[in-house]
Amino acid sequence: MLQIPFTEARIAPGTVLSWSLRTQHSPLSGEEDQAVAFTSASFNQDKHHSSSQATRSTSDGIASSITVTFEIDGPLDIAALESAFLLLVRRHEVLRCEFQRLAGDLNCTALSPESISLEAEEVGHFHTAEELHTHLDKEFKSLDTLSWPLFLMGAVVRESSTTVYLCFDHIVCDGMSMPVVVNEIQTAYTAFTGGRRPELPPVASYLTFGDAQRRRWSSLRPDDDRLAYWKGFIASNGGFFPRFPFDIGVPDDRLYPLVNRSHRLLDAGRTDALAAGARAAGGSVFTGVLAAAATAQRRLGGPAVYRGLLPVSERSEPVWEHSVGWFVNTMPIEFEVAEGGEERVGDHAATMAGVRAAYTEMQRHVGVPFVRAWELLAPEAFSLHHWPFAVNFFSYIDFRRAPGGERHPLWNPTLHVWAARGNGVSHWFHRTAEGLYVNTLHVETPEAQEISDALNDALVGVLREIGDRRGGAASPVPIPRPSRSRDGRLSGIRE
Repeated sequence: MLQIPFTEARIAPGTVLSWSLRTQHSPLSGEEDQAVAFTSASFNQDKHHSSSQATRSTSDGIASSITVTFEIDGPLDIAALESAFLLLVRRHEVLRCEFQRLAGDLNCTALSPESISLEAEEVGHFHTAEELHTHLDKEFKSLDTLSWPLFLMGAVVRESSTTVYLCFDHIVCDGMSMPVVVNEIQTAYTAFTGGRRPELPPVASYLTFGDAQRRRWSSLRPDDDRLAYWKGFIASNGGFFPRFPFDIGVPDDRLYPLVNRSHRLLDAGRTDALAAGARAAGGSVFTGVLAAAATAQRRLGGPAVYRGLLPVSERSEPVWEHSVGWFVNTMPIEFEVAEGGEERVGDHAATMAGVRAAYTEMQRHVGVPFVRAWELLAPEAFSLHHWPFAVNFFSYIDFRRAPGGERHPLWNPTLHVWAARGNGVSHWFHRTAEGLYVNTLHVETPEAQEISDALNDALVGVLREIGDRRGGAASPVPIPRPSRSRDGRLSGIRE
């Protein structure tokens, strides 16, 4: 599965079909009905929803979505695809929810599986890829966190192939839910076309997860020992959020339009070499990439101690592996960066060892929800509807290990993350069968683009150095530096 901006998606024209959810019961009717279940929303959902509400009438409206597309080969069996869509919605309770804020708390209203049906519509035939892209882009951006339903589904149908699409508001899913969705629909579609009942793994409801999380952590107080890890990080960092260590040309208190870009950092062969080099140093691709990202920052004038935020999967129990939901916590991490200047190879193994030790320690405290820690330990910033400034953010996923990952080369799934506005830089690193990639969202300023380009170039050099260490010491790879202004200052570096 490749994560790229939707602007880079290449979908052949065809006839667009869409499916809309229909219910026998209104989620907002307030009527007593056994088809309706109520639970508390998760902390992630609550913050996302409150931010959307608060910024609805402002120029800094909060909106984000996650879209997945994939291919079905051969003439489409429309009835089978519709049955697969319906099964997806009935299996995952979070997709049948609407959110309401009652007495300050965000609650979920979930309809029963039996009350849900689908209504198909032929939207029309699109003769060019450009017309199709314009239509789909407009549809995807029409999703509203405050309206039901919270996702769209459809297909672009051609004589011998079909592109299936689903677009979700972030409140109902995370990035790892997308391979789950692809695997489930492809498996169910194949079964339905053969007249068989789909055999799918058991799933648990994200609503159960979120409700249990709220019950466990709502009583947490600032003096609780379980916040010791966060407090230690705050003490060394000088605040709750780790600042992105370069100037990107925006004031802290404003949101800007975002540029969405993707790059292939290494091809499959180079990525295998990276894996071998990281293993030789006692690490893994994850520790190698994080160490390389920190080293690239250091080479461009960044700090000798890397401090950043990591999204961490909360799918540790098998029951959540095939579930759709927002199973992501966010945790801080810090470690020393052994590599200094570009004139020497340095000790990448030492940095990777620091990453391993820091990650192991972080995992001991991963249960504390990020939003709850933010509320308790940085209350002055919690009233904001976004992070207070550009934050150092790193994410890594190996999509080959996701459900159905071995069949991704056949299905050609692509993931598209979109956000309307922001004030920083976010990096999503991911590995596929074709290599190592990064999807970057950054503010639309010359400074942000310049430092983003420089970091990508530096990162590729460090990753190759780690891969080349399989046979011993590597030769330094020349790293392009950001340009200097007339007064000699390095453009893009936070002084």
